[in-house]
Amino acid sequence: MDTTQRTEQQRSAEQRRRELLEAADRVVLRDGPGASMNAIAAEAGITKPILYRHFGDKGGLYAALAKRHTDALLDSLRAALDAPAERRERVEATLDTYLAAIELRPQVYRFLMHPAEGSSAGEPGFDVGRHSAPLLRRLGEELAKVIADRVDLGPESQQLARVWGHGIVGMMHAAGDWWLGERPCSRSELVRSLADLLWGRLAAVADRVGGPGF
Repeated sequence: MDTTQRTEQQRSAEQRRRELLEAADRVVLRDGPGASMNAIAAEAGITKPILYRHFGDKGGLYAALAKRHTDALLDSLRAALDAPAERRERVEATLDTYLAAIELRPQVYRFLMHPAEGSSAGEPGFDVGRHSAPLLRRLGEELAKVIADRVDLGPESQQLARVWGHGIVGMMHAAGDWWLGERPCSRSELVRSLADLLWGRLAAVADRVGGPGF
């Protein structure tokens, strides 16, 4: 097989993989964590063994979908951070971008972050921490790079940027997960409250009352 044939085969395989991921996305949007390999194969018009050939197992498909959606989310977060606005406005825009993404596609969010909810006979759910933790770590590392590139943090800036990146992602994830499940307030109210916390309101309150922050 010559180089041209190998290149064409590689392009064909990549195209087929994209088509399968798009079919999987449609099923996940419909079924959330309950999306099964059988349903995804049926949506794609193939048999389950062919789906396994491309992704190995449901864990492999999950990882591919997670990368697909994380890449898109990171692009949106970078755009919000780079918007021509005051820093507080960019912070709020970044928080709102994350919350808007999980609000727009809650079934996708639940599939990625709560896959065990979809466990069924013959197709057990994932260990949530084992599968969602790498996704959150990637978000934290990517946000840390953005912070380090855009904010002068002085000595030990790389380490501080990583602490902030992972801390902010952890806050967004925990608060967003709670908010999506209970809807105790509007998205704009949650954004404003989280931005207040990041903006030092906790320290400001402690200074005003003359006592500890908690």
